[in-house]
Amino acid sequence: MANQYKKTMNLPKTKFSMRAGLAQHEPERLKDWEQNDVYGQLLKKNEGHKKFVLHDGPPYANGPIHLGHAQNKISKDIINRYWSMRGYQTPYVPGWDCHGQPIEHKVEEMLGTDKFNQLPTVKIRELCNKMAVEQVDTQRQGFKRLGVLAEWDNPYLTYTHDYDATDVEIFKAIFDKGAIYRGRKPVHWCTHCHTALAEAEIEYGDEVSPAIFVRFQMTTVPEGLEAYKDNLWVDIWTTTPWTLPADDAVILHPDADYVAVLVDGRAELMAQALVEKDCEKFGYESWELAKRPDGSVWSMTGTELVHNKYKQPIFGDQGVEGEFIYADYVTLDDGTGIVHTAPGHGVDDYNAGMRFNIPVVMPVDDDGNFYKGDGMGTGGPWSGMNVNDANPKIIEWLQERGTLILHEDITHSYPHCWRCKQPVIFRATSQWFVSMDKTGLRKEALDELAKVKFYPAHSRNRITSMVENRPDWCISRQRNWGVPIPAFTCEDCGETVMNDDTLDAVIKLFREKGSDAWFTEDPASYLGDACVCPKCGSHHLKANKDILDVWWDSGVSHTAVCKHRDYLQFPADMYLEGSDQHRGWFMSSLMTSVGAYGVAPYKSIVSQGFTLDGQGRKMSKSLGNVIDPNKVCAKDGADVLRLWLASVDTSVDVPCDETILGHVGDAYRKIRNTLRFLLGEIEGQFDPATDGLAFDDLEANDKVTLAHVCEVHDVVTKAYSEYRFNVVYRNLYDLVTELSNGYLNATKDRTYCGGKGTHERLSAQTTWAHILSMLVHDLQPILVYTTDEIMAYLPESMREGQKYAALLDWYQNPVASDVYEKYLPAYQALAEARGAFTKSYEEATAAGTITEKTTQAARAELTLPADAYKALTEAGCDLAEAFVCSEVCVHEGDELSCEALPANGEKCPRCWNWRELGEDGLCKRCHEVVASLPTEE
Repeated sequence: MANQYKKTMNLPKTKFSMRAGLAQHEPERLKDWEQNDVYGQLLKKNEGHKKFVLHDGPPYANGPIHLGHAQNKISKDIINRYWSMRGYQTPYVPGWDCHGQPIEHKVEEMLGTDKFNQLPTVKIRELCNKMAVEQVDTQRQGFKRLGVLAEWDNPYLTYTHDYDATDVEIFKAIFDKGAIYRGRKPVHWCTHCHTALAEAEIEYGDEVSPAIFVRFQMTTVPEGLEAYKDNLWVDIWTTTPWTLPADDAVILHPDADYVAVLVDGRAELMAQALVEKDCEKFGYESWELAKRPDGSVWSMTGTELVHNKYKQPIFGDQGVEGEFIYADYVTLDDGTGIVHTAPGHGVDDYNAGMRFNIPVVMPVDDDGNFYKGDGMGTGGPWSGMNVNDANPKIIEWLQERGTLILHEDITHSYPHCWRCKQPVIFRATSQWFVSMDKTGLRKEALDELAKVKFYPAHSRNRITSMVENRPDWCISRQRNWGVPIPAFTCEDCGETVMNDDTLDAVIKLFREKGSDAWFTEDPASYLGDACVCPKCGSHHLKANKDILDVWWDSGVSHTAVCKHRDYLQFPADMYLEGSDQHRGWFMSSLMTSVGAYGVAPYKSIVSQGFTLDGQGRKMSKSLGNVIDPNKVCAKDGADVLRLWLASVDTSVDVPCDETILGHVGDAYRKIRNTLRFLLGEIEGQFDPATDGLAFDDLEANDKVTLAHVCEVHDVVTKAYSEYRFNVVYRNLYDLVTELSNGYLNATKDRTYCGGKGTHERLSAQTTWAHILSMLVHDLQPILVYTTDEIMAYLPESMREGQKYAALLDWYQNPVASDVYEKYLPAYQALAEARGAFTKSYEEATAAGTITEKTTQAARAELTLPADAYKALTEAGCDLAEAFVCSEVCVHEGDELSCEALPANGEKCPRCWNWRELGEDGLCKRCHEVVASLPTEE
């Protein structure tokens, strides 16, 4: 019987496949995009429009892409595609950080350290360059496979001649302002990599260190302690015994009270607040506090004790003394309230020592070994020994001399090198620095940050705090692969030579020949008249070997890229990177831009979290929890990976594993099948341009549903503009689920069984077309391959004259918010009423009241509260269609309730609805549709 009417139905027909086959078909589509230059078409389409420039932060060119790379590039592509649809021109130039230790480290690993150290600098740089070029192309192919549209054939690379010259241009601008200086200050030093490190190149991890309490014998006597002058000591605490050979001072808190503890004939100075705690810890059983003649406890503040002296703990017998100074950062939480200081081994200690003219002693070489010798400035008893190996030896030596009070091991956070993962030391060396305060850079940077918009808003606090508290920026490195610091040394008098003339000559050299020329050309050949020492007049200058911090290198991209490419703009509209870049690229870009131009290089910053596994652990090969984006693309398709990215809150750390990707795959199939379902009644059957109805002419159920679709679209638009992709995903996925289970399921009766060209069917098709168009447009920035695939099946007017989805304009709601908002109460009331009916129907079938297993065999007695009754009545909603039941009798009451009952009438064999049937056995609607069809011969 059913087959009799099949030919009279408008059953769904579409060539859009249910099976996506993304892994197989995406590469074909990508090839088509490249051959037809879709990126170029995108720029041309919006030519002359306002630009939106998202400036790409350059990843290191050192290996295949990982999930963090995928998150980063997909996020940028979503944003660019969105703003392009909004009419902005979105030139996007991808870049790679090609200098720096990561690449040099890989070359060293490849060759072996011994062979690497034997090579001349020029050869090392040649090998690094070769590796960088290879890695760039590997990563480029991975990024393109993700569906990212960009200027892939002309990226920016930090080793090009123009880029090298730009490094020095910015250096000169900041140097001329007086912010760059050479100084001997303590910096993070990696003894394994033999270079200074900036804070951005430091990772913190727990280490077990020896904490020791030591007594130093005093050589001066504070007033009131004369009776103890022959046995007067100051008790200190340190977690770095190896720094004691460089001890120059002890630091007290300026306002803390210090007392003298009398024990075993000694008088030992310590903070009064810690006496009880320390004496118990030290095992001092019989002790008392020194008193003044009037019987009161003797005490002095740190300020009052300043400039007292003591015997240096290692070299004191040679007459070397240390001095009492004070600083606010000394705490009274642990230790003795007095810390030993070696200004050459710590920034805080250095700064404190400078205020009191304490000399900087540095007995440790580049390898972390003590210089050999017997006096101050050497390792003394531990000459030639590595500092870490010396720790236990120093403790033993102190114990033998009776000056060690206590040794205990503690676990604390300690800085490690970001590349080799080894603990670093603080070591005073001659380096180049950018002053944060001499020219007001810190204040200017903070003022500029206040003008920048941050997503999420609270991420502003992180970089702001870092700028407020950061020390001067150490910009020099002792490596091979990077841009040289443009300084020369006079071979006759040793003077450092750097001025505008030499800098201009270096800029010209680098622009013509690249920075490799620094290591091959004689300075006299390119400096010309500038090749002269201003101190002694000599013309014998040699090029120094230090290179610029790699963060400087990437940081000046605001000029090398945004300024030097005239189709971009400075400042950029946006920088987007992981939260670690607050101290990395965001910071170095800010400092070089503000330092050179007085403005921030970005108008907004999007800060993202890191990718973790499903259990919140960092991904690592050893744990076997790494998600390889290349493998995901090959197995599931890039659109699934992109949908995963859109489903998570990227402002915090995001989880990903096979299970999570499996759920995302299910969501993708739900979305795809809904798109296919919609196409089934539109493709080849309906074109909104010729067949569509105006909003006011739609059926009531279509109006209220379309009103909700408009509402969701506005929410999605706002979420895109605020870069909250997870809000986009959640609203679109919920809409798809809601419509699939509700409206689309309900209105397929009209689209399948209604007569072609009838108002009821055209109204439904018009609404379906709006839903389909809205979903295709709103999903385009995310599901780039799928929305592109669907373009071939859309009616002409829905394609906007385009072949590629990337070229679509942003979807425009058919009515404004002041119109659609009037229908939203009806939509909400309809959804709640449908829920009440569904529950009642399930109870009725369970009780046997309704025996047919379809809601079409039910009718409903529905009671609505006043507000819902008013909203649905005024909207004129067809509740029977919405419930997919035979009829609904509506009553007004105090609360929502529903009773599902067996339907009246009989089942129509064509539409399966329970109706009063006519003589031909069909319901009235089906009779009219069948009667209107041409009879077959």
